[in-house]
Amino acid sequence: MQLEEVLKGVLADVADHIGEGKVANYIPALAKIDPKKFGMAVVTVDRDVHVLGDAEEAFSIQSISKVFTLTLALGRVGEGLWKRVGREPSGTPFNSIVQLEHEHGIPRNPFINAGAIVVADTLLSGHQPRETLGEILSFMRYLTDDDSIIIDSEVARSEQQTGFRNAALANYMHAFSNIHNPVEKTLGVYFHQCALSMNCVQLAKAGLFLANRGLLTSGGRSVVSSERARRINALMLTCGHYDASGDFAFRVGLPGKSGVGGGILAIAPGKAAIAVWSPGLNANGNSATGTKALESLARRTGWSIFG
Repeated sequence: MQLEEVLKGVLADVADHIGEGKVANYIPALAKIDPKKFGMAVVTVDRDVHVLGDAEEAFSIQSISKVFTLTLALGRVGEGLWKRVGREPSGTPFNSIVQLEHEHGIPRNPFINAGAIVVADTLLSGHQPRETLGEILSFMRYLTDDDSIIIDSEVARSEQQTGFRNAALANYMHAFSNIHNPVEKTLGVYFHQCALSMNCVQLAKAGLFLANRGLLTSGGRSVVSSERARRINALMLTCGHYDASGDFAFRVGLPGKSGVGGGILAIAPGKAAIAVWSPGLNANGNSATGTKALESLARRTGWSIFG
């Protein structure tokens, strides 16, 4: 299979759909992004890189960052994390507050906003926000072997100025004693992690350890155990696209995590990590064209965890 030919086929499949959806205009800094941007990168477990379109243009990865902060938090506190956040699909939008009252301030999973705020709070404990953000940024640079990755301060500021619903989630969980640090500090970490700026190539490289049994390279250093990599993939499959996670599993058949910046990271275990970016979002807050591109890629390659 020639991946370059596969990607040409993917582009042909989605060409008429590029620009569909609506950009995340509730975050002012993201409202300015051209909805006709489209990029894709496939990085194999042998670290061969294949690109399409705007694959080397940086964008705000937003909630895709939750995969990496979860990885760090599990490394910090291990299985104890699951006392504060669940592992079940939510079936509700990513910023919903509804379930928190019924479930006593314990978010359904680490990929909805409430869950990711708890994960940020876990990473913050015993540290200052600047140190915690430094740890997150260092981890991303380590995974990609690329020191050019930054946190976009304009996007972070934009989120802080408009993130009233996230503040409500954090304060509500604080009332249930599930936020242990000052709410404004925990939110500061959360908003800044979401403002990580990366391109498709960097993002696919960052996710490669999840395709490679937890290893950074085929013969090399371990990021997490193979069991933990498998479990993070499982959460991505069941929870990575919010209330459209089941539909994504049905259409694509790969673990994936979306972000409202229009990016999606998908994992083909044993084969490759894939990152796609197209800013227009569907009704569930996931990249409209990006989802179609991954569906095309999965069909053309035969990559699916379901055989």
